[in-house]
Amino acid sequence: MNTADLHTLTGAYALHALGPREQAAVERHLDACPACAREVRELTATAARLGRAVTLVPPEGFKESVMRRIDGVRQEPPHTAAPASVPGSAPRGRRLSRWALAACLAAAAALGGTTVWQHQEAEDARQEAREARRTTDQVADILAAPDARTRSVRLAGGASGTVVVSKERDKAVFVAASMARPPGGKVYQLWFDDGGTMRSAGLLDPGRGAQSVLMVGPVGAATGMGITMEPAGGSEHPTSEPMALMPLPT
Repeated sequence: MNTADLHTLTGAYALHALGPREQAAVERHLDACPACAREVRELTATAARLGRAVTLVPPEGFKESVMRRIDGVRQEPPHTAAPASVPGSAPRGRRLSRWALAACLAAAAALGGTTVWQHQEAEDARQEAREARRTTDQVADILAAPDARTRSVRLAGGASGTVVVSKERDKAVFVAASMARPPGGKVYQLWFDDGGTMRSAGLLDPGRGAQSVLMVGPVGAATGMGITMEPAGGSEHPTSEPMALMPLPT
């Protein structure tokens, strides 16, 4: 296996996706290639963070708790001797029964609303977890792709960025390390360079210094990528000087 091939296996090595022979070859190569060794450390750290994703589970036992409480709710007051009726007024027992019925209906409506709300919250959490798992799987697939190619760049403040491209999958992943938190109301935005025209490729999480981001959209005919600082939510076109510009690996 030649050196050029070994350079492309850092992603698969970081994800433990190599066979014994390839793994041994990469480990020998890392001893002599500081750039690849640094890349493996960054990819390994990012993969570890991805592995910490936690699926949110809705609270259990809600229905059983409600059913237990129903047994202890007094539906009607104790029966007592009814006082003399005042002409034109409803009997006291009937008034209390109507009040109890109204209270029960209100309680049922409240419990029903709470159940619907909790169900929706749980469903939203499950959907977010599914999306996170799908993105994580796509990132891992690109990092371990046989044709994955990487290129790294140094950023201000000791930060670094590595772009991993798979032409076969027509996708790219950006791996950030030691990124400083952007100022309030700002966010880092990624761009594909389509022959001088910048195309948005997604945003970095401003609260995370190290992360792997599946770049939005296909690589297509892009020959490079860039990073800018944009207003929160991102911009349609770059509004600031690029923090970094680099050609995509080929």
